[in-house]
Parts: sequence; structure tokens; C-alpha cells
Amino acid sequence: MGMSAGGGNAARGGRRGRRGGRGRGGAISEINVTPLVDVMLVLLIIFMVAAPMLTVGVPIDLPETQAKAMNSDTQPITISVNPQGEVYLQETPIAIDEVVPKLEAIATTGYNERIYVRGDTAAAYGVVMKVMARISAAGFKNIGLVTQQEQQK
Repeated sequence: MGMSAGGGNAARGGRRGRRGGRGRGGAISEINVTPLVDVMLVLLIIFMVAAPMLTVGVPIDLPETQAKAMNSDTQPITISVNPQGEVYLQETPIAIDEVVPKLEAIATTGYNERIYVRGDTAAAYGVVMKVMARISAAGFKNIGLVTQQEQQK
């Protein structure tokens, strides 16, 4: 004589309620976005702090000019000459005789690869020109000198 509060659903073994009638023991396929957003914001902050530290690590005092900054889509190959006349390929010290073979080995687009030469203000002009002459003699066409923007006084 008792009446069931669940109606006809209890006779079929189904339960309504928490999962909106999706059945018993089914996996929840919803993604909780809040932890994902938290992780992404933390990564964004880490990369924003670390990005200025990722510049070329050879300490060079670049000369100042009024030339405009160049837009570059790809990371160029950088050769630096410090005040003592030591030559660096990216951040690795190399001998002047090794410049061309190493450039040929790492140039991904062949002789059209963009190569930047960074010469310290106190570096000997002859050493910087010797490096540039070897790069040019090897057949590389896109060679540029890196300078700093002149400050308005």
C-alpha cells in the first residue's frame, strides 16, 4: 500500500539526480578550466621575467648610430667581437679561422642566412673587418653590423 516517491523510474533501476539521468557510473567528461588558466598565467609570468635574460650573453658595448631598427622574423646567426679581439659565434668562443666552417655547418638556408656582426666599441677595427671579410669571402650575402640606437640629448 505504500507509494513510491520516485515514480516509475525506480522499477527500471535508474537514478535521477546528480548526473541528470546519464546513467550509473559514467565518466564525467567536463574539463575544469580554472587550474588550466592558473597554470597558463604562471607560465606567462615566468616567460615574461625570463625573456630579457635570453639575449646574447657576450658583454659588448655596441656603438650608437641613428639607424632604424630592423624587423626580423627569424633568429639570425650572431658573431661577436669583444674588446680583447676574441670572436664568439652566438655565445661560444671560436678562432677566426673556424668562423666560415662553423657558419657553413649551422646555416639552415645556405648562403642566404642572415648573419649579424656585433663589434665592441673598443674592439680593434681590423679584427671586426677580418671577421666580416671571411664571412663575405665564404659567399654569405646577408651580413649586418649591429649597433645601438643613439639616445636623444
